[in-house]
Amino acid sequence: MRAALQSQIGQDKLEVVEDMEAVGFGPGKVKIRIKATGLCHSDLSAMSGVLPQPAPFIPGHEGSGEVVDVGDGVTSHTIGDRVLVCWLPPCGHCPSCKRGQGHLCLEAFGNVATPNFRRGDSDIFGFAGTGTFAEEMVVPAGCAVPIPDDVPFDIAALIGCGVTTGLGAAINTAKVEAGSSVAVIGCGGVGISVIQGAKVQGAAQIIAVDPVESRREAALRFGATEAVPPEAFADAKNRITAGEGFDYVFEVVGKSQTTRTAYEMTRRGGSVVVVGAGALDDNYSINMFSLFFDEKKILPSMYGGGDVLRSYERTIGLWRAGRVDLAGLITHRVRLAEINDALDQMRTGVALRTCIEL
Repeated sequence: MRAALQSQIGQDKLEVVEDMEAVGFGPGKVKIRIKATGLCHSDLSAMSGVLPQPAPFIPGHEGSGEVVDVGDGVTSHTIGDRVLVCWLPPCGHCPSCKRGQGHLCLEAFGNVATPNFRRGDSDIFGFAGTGTFAEEMVVPAGCAVPIPDDVPFDIAALIGCGVTTGLGAAINTAKVEAGSSVAVIGCGGVGISVIQGAKVQGAAQIIAVDPVESRREAALRFGATEAVPPEAFADAKNRITAGEGFDYVFEVVGKSQTTRTAYEMTRRGGSVVVVGAGALDDNYSINMFSLFFDEKKILPSMYGGGDVLRSYERTIGLWRAGRVDLAGLITHRVRLAEINDALDQMRTGVALRTCIEL
């Protein structure tokens, strides 16, 4: 089958090969024929080494498709089921899952270090234990979440990561209050989803901050009340909040520098919500007096900060009701052979989400 391969960490281009094999099928597993997959910034971070990932590997973790084979012992799926790929499936029985924090399930990462592809004699990993930049993949049954018939594959793919992460950060983690002021730093697909989540929650002001003009324009279409470049952010804070700072500031970049900006732009007693996935060696520090005196809450948000299966259901409900726009997030579409065009679209910021159609 065809797949987009990253041979070693640090390469900025993927090689589309035609001799890849999906392996590992057996009890408790399902094989999926991928129909659509989104390109998430986390894929670029894994390619560059910002996020730890064994290599060689196949990127991609935001996908959807059809079940083409079911292993022994799997009773939850049948051949032909339409599914989205959940890269962090909660096990249901670990301490985190029992506390209702399935997004923190460590057992879900057990598939990450297991190669699920092979090319010739070489074992190939899938990013985050999945690898959706391939025509087929084998994953534990829990990674294949059934979707209703009315949800298109491209929409389902987005729900598998970016949309769930962004909406959940606003709804689950921050619990944005109606009438509040919100700022979002970084307005790609996840940041736009944060904006939509803040709008659903009833925020009065939603300020989008991004250096790319087209993304600022998009943010206004999706619910931001104002959009500014980073150099105008401080002025917007003074003008909109009388210098006090925003109730909630979301960092959706994954860098200590922008997290510091988020902290500075948050009012005393407000919330800094860290959504971006950053590097292990990029450290953020804060003095103890400010931490105590300003009482600003620092809230990391991983994968939407809540039960991912419940989040999927909620997102589908909001989409059906027209409360969130998911189709509009897809600004570009490419075939697998054009995968490097998708990488360029994300690096330059021209795309909110590129859908790779297989």
